[in-house]
Amino acid sequence: MADTPVRIDDVDVIAPNFKRRLSGVTATVVRLVPLQAKDVAIAAACPVPLTGVPQVSLGAVLTMSRRRRVWHARRNVEMLAGLFLKHVLRKDLKLLFTSASQRHHTGLTKWLIAQMDRVVATSHKTAGYLNRDADVIYHGIDTQAFCPPKHKAALRHSIGLPRTETLIGCYGRIRAQKGTDVFVDALLRVLPDHPDLTGLVMGRALPKDQDFLAEQKAKVAAAGASHRILFLPEVPVWEMAKWYQALDIYVAPQRWEGFGLTPLEAMSCGVPAIATRVGAFEELIKAGETGDLVYPGDPDQMATKLKAALDAPEALADWSEAARAHVVAEFPLQKEAEKLVEIYRALLSSGKQTGQIPA
Repeated sequence: MADTPVRIDDVDVIAPNFKRRLSGVTATVVRLVPLQAKDVAIAAACPVPLTGVPQVSLGAVLTMSRRRRVWHARRNVEMLAGLFLKHVLRKDLKLLFTSASQRHHTGLTKWLIAQMDRVVATSHKTAGYLNRDADVIYHGIDTQAFCPPKHKAALRHSIGLPRTETLIGCYGRIRAQKGTDVFVDALLRVLPDHPDLTGLVMGRALPKDQDFLAEQKAKVAAAGASHRILFLPEVPVWEMAKWYQALDIYVAPQRWEGFGLTPLEAMSCGVPAIATRVGAFEELIKAGETGDLVYPGDPDQMATKLKAALDAPEALADWSEAARAHVVAEFPLQKEAEKLVEIYRALLSSGKQTGQIPA
């Protein structure tokens, strides 16, 4: 499906996405805007087309009429653009910002956030870093696309995975921040006692992270485990569900994370997740019920948790069932979309603007 241009005059909510390359924010816009468009007149404003997403050109935003609209920013530059449109071009905008960051903000970011009419935080932990009230709305996922497989063995065969009893995976960008080395080190501790276990590392390493990736491969080769810890290339986002479905356990070993969707995607596929206590993971995973939690940068603790899960197959099966039920109940994409639409409607119908640039 090609991009879907719409008339700016027909739009009540604008979701700017100023980054040209794929990012977490871009993925959020691509997931949410088409779903929200069923309930509110929303369009993305982007420098490049986004497949299947209702959108308006950046030029149209500059020349749009001065009737009330919502500007939903997710980056500093988009908050700045909203303020320019509102206070310089005198557009009647209500400004909304979604924050996923879990760090103390710079002075500029604090100031920008203070100018917003409403703020959304993607977790309670994120909200704790904001110096103002915020609505907590968790990211959701498509639980129909990310669902348990009908025949796991057949699925594994169809995507070329080895015949093995147990698969443990770690997906996403390969770099130190993502803890890929922690996953590898933990698996190397677990493999000797579990001869029918295979680990998957799948994702992309940027040029600056190629040495880090080479170090991990060398470590695995030195341990004689190159046939048991496989490094696979990144696959398109629309193929990701089946790679989760093939797993028995998913590991999210990040040292830092803003939110982190991958454990939700795995759990929605009936795959328990063992993750670090960063990002929103402590709010997404029920330790001992849908997976488990470890401290970041600790391969020994990660290995201990993996061994405990592997040595208790009945408990692991219970985790699998509970993980799916937990995500379906608490984190469907529709729930995120609906809560945001409620805020859009409140802003569209509200009175005097609250965000004011100081004189």
